[in-house]
Amino acid sequence: MIINPVSNLFVKDVHPVWKEASRVLKNNGTLISGFTNPLLFIFDDNQEREGVLDVKHSIPSSTLDYLPQGEIHNYIHSNQTIEYAYTLEDQIQGQMEAGFMLAGFYEDDFGGTRALDQYIKTFIATKAIKVK
Repeated sequence: MIINPVSNLFVKDVHPVWKEASRVLKNNGTLISGFTNPLLFIFDDNQEREGVLDVKHSIPSSTLDYLPQGEIHNYIHSNQTIEYAYTLEDQIQGQMEAGFMLAGFYEDDFGGTRALDQYIKTFIATKAIKVK
């Protein structure tokens, strides 16, 4: 069994994550994976935290796509994370293309603390079984 928490947003390419999980699991092995609903990433994070839902970004994208070049160094050195927003196709179809069959699906949110919580769940967890 592999448990992959909400961590895919920190890798530049999610497809190798699914391929490597499939490579190390035996047939009928289980992959539990959590990831962020890409809808969260279309809004400016600081504005969303203030309750303002103004679409600013496209998907797929990365923090690096909209940070001014001169601010990247300071951003990283202020302990901020570079995050990558993937499409649901990358997240879900990517698992299936790597040899998994979806066997479970769950959604969650920030526990009512964020503006988006009143409209949609922003986290997804899947249970996938290796079938090939």
